[in-house]
Amino acid sequence: MPASHTRELGRSGLHVSRICLGGNVFGWTADETMSFRLLDAWVDAGMNFVDTADVYSRWVHGHAGGESETIIGKWLKASGKRSRVVLATKVGKPMGGNDKGLSSAYIRRAVEASLRRLQTDCIDLYQAHEDDDATPLEETLAAFAELIREGKVRAIGASNYGAERLALALDTSERLGLPRYESLQPLYNLVERSAYEDALEPLCVERGLGVMNFYALASGFLTGKYRSSADLGKSVRSGGVVKYLNERGLAVLAALDAVAETIGATPGQIALAWQIARPSITAPIASATNERQLAELVATAQLQLDAPSIALIDHVSRPGAT
Repeated sequence: MPASHTRELGRSGLHVSRICLGGNVFGWTADETMSFRLLDAWVDAGMNFVDTADVYSRWVHGHAGGESETIIGKWLKASGKRSRVVLATKVGKPMGGNDKGLSSAYIRRAVEASLRRLQTDCIDLYQAHEDDDATPLEETLAAFAELIREGKVRAIGASNYGAERLALALDTSERLGLPRYESLQPLYNLVERSAYEDALEPLCVERGLGVMNFYALASGFLTGKYRSSADLGKSVRSGGVVKYLNERGLAVLAALDAVAETIGATPGQIALAWQIARPSITAPIASATNERQLAELVATAQLQLDAPSIALIDHVSRPGAT
């Protein structure tokens, strides 16, 4: 992949495509066969960043977690494409019983389970899926440092951390001479901007962290798929978009429609391109459940919005706008 098509994730040395393929759908709304096709198409198109978690897809009835990692592992073994993928996964969300959190003992157990499911000997980016205030940051970061020393993990990141705790974690790594979180995975999109922009974004910029935001398309709302309450039956994920069906949300869709029509793209592509253009964002995370959606994501990575388009979208989506 040409260097111009990738960005370094923080100071990790990992160079990733401008969009990260979300693995939450693998084994859920994309079965194993489709997941293999999507992963093949992603890598064959020159993209390299894939994100998953041990807990995916525990929320589905009959699932125990690990389904997404297992499918990715089978694909890695069958395809022989491990060297072409920057592979990210996460630890810490409840997996049943006492399997949760960021204690040293649990991280050690969890990473071995993820490595087995992923059928690899090294995870490129291992992320704390959520903060664990019951475990000292010193313990968590020391455990991650051991995994890096052992070659089981290349870099570490944080997900769902608030600014205060993230700053404290970075300071702790610096004080103890331990590897630091090189990335943050926050919730961020055009209809939910404040939580990231108010405190996390300035911190990430100041400390040089990479950012790979989730819910980049607001559970599909920013694709334009849901424009009224009558559309809410279109997907199993539709329950998450009700809160966006308001004056501001519809104004954002109208702006995306206008820009999309001008350049011959889709609203979802414009929403992602706006995020890619934001200096603090390394790679928004987006998922696909079919090859058409995946092709749209690949094309989005090459889109460049002009300044007036960015300004229009920024204006109508700003917090408090109506």
